[in-house]
Amino acid sequence: MTPDEARSRLEELRILIDDVDRRVVELLNDRTRVVEEIGRVKRQAALPIYEPKREDQVFANVAQSNQGPMTHEALRGIFERIIDEMRKIQRMRMVSEGEK
Repeated sequence: MTPDEARSRLEELRILIDDVDRRVVELLNDRTRVVEEIGRVKRQAALPIYEPKREDQVFANVAQSNQGPMTHEALRGIFERIIDEMRKIQRMRMVSEGEK
């Protein structure tokens, strides 16, 4: 492969990555909307935000769904971060809705 062919192919692949990234953002926002509703339910029922057993279920579900090439450990790390951010959103929403 020549350098020009490589640059052309890289550009094609980067366009694909940009599309995947946009879909990931859309899915994360979908997840956030559900998390916000979960936070409302928890607030109304005075339930805790942090539920370690539920997080374990999420990790198990992700691992079971994984067909690779990502490792289970890599996905767990990503989902730990996602869950952490979602927990922050729940806390912020619960505080802001409690002020209304």
